[in-house]
Amino acid sequence: MYPGSKASTAAYDRAATMFSPDGRLYQVEYASKIVEQGTLGIGFIYDKGILFGADKRVSSPLIMPASVEKLFLIDDHISAISSGLVGDARRLVQIARQESQENQSYYGEQIHVETLVKKIAAIMQIFTQYGGMRPFGVSFIFGGIDPTGEKRLFETEPSGALAEYKAVAIGKNKKEAMKILEAGFKDNMSKKEAVHLMVTALKASATENEKFDLNKVDFAFIEQGTSLKRLAKEELVNFTSNKK
Repeated sequence: MYPGSKASTAAYDRAATMFSPDGRLYQVEYASKIVEQGTLGIGFIYDKGILFGADKRVSSPLIMPASVEKLFLIDDHISAISSGLVGDARRLVQIARQESQENQSYYGEQIHVETLVKKIAAIMQIFTQYGGMRPFGVSFIFGGIDPTGEKRLFETEPSGALAEYKAVAIGKNKKEAMKILEAGFKDNMSKKEAVHLMVTALKASATENEKFDLNKVDFAFIEQGTSLKRLAKEELVNFTSNKK
């Protein structure tokens, strides 16, 4: 048996805590593969707030789109988009909500976005480090506005890694979406410009067998002093009819 062979790989992917000879944690990599199979989610900082866009494509015409959870309200000033295992996402969202409420109770102020994200990322990391656990098969985009008024946007990964962005995508065909965002993003874009660019990224990420449909996307935003507000289809049509 030699490193890199199928037999060798199988020997090292039975526990989340076991490194392979080439320094890989296969269970964490498998969790990331699950995220890549999830539908696309995008977060975007614009001039007045944070914009969220989620593809809620469903596998059956009998499923009620409203029942598909992709976009979560954490607190009045923070929301999150998930990609991956919805059950794992719900559990971590529950923890995030509890952390936010406890911060308000203990300190009498809203939790800062970075503080919350680091707590959730730490929990995700713990599940890669101890036996008898498996990594969470989900990535998040957390976005919100701090009590100071600063707009913050973060991505977390199954490994517990996190990074801050101005615009970011997670899920299926993330690379294609990121190319669109990197080419079109500008500081202090208006909400309409942000929605237009985000829809362009979602369309570009759709496969040949998947037709983009405004009825199957979920757009929402957070601005200073307001909680999460969703955009109705009529508003999306108005925002995407022309860029100006």
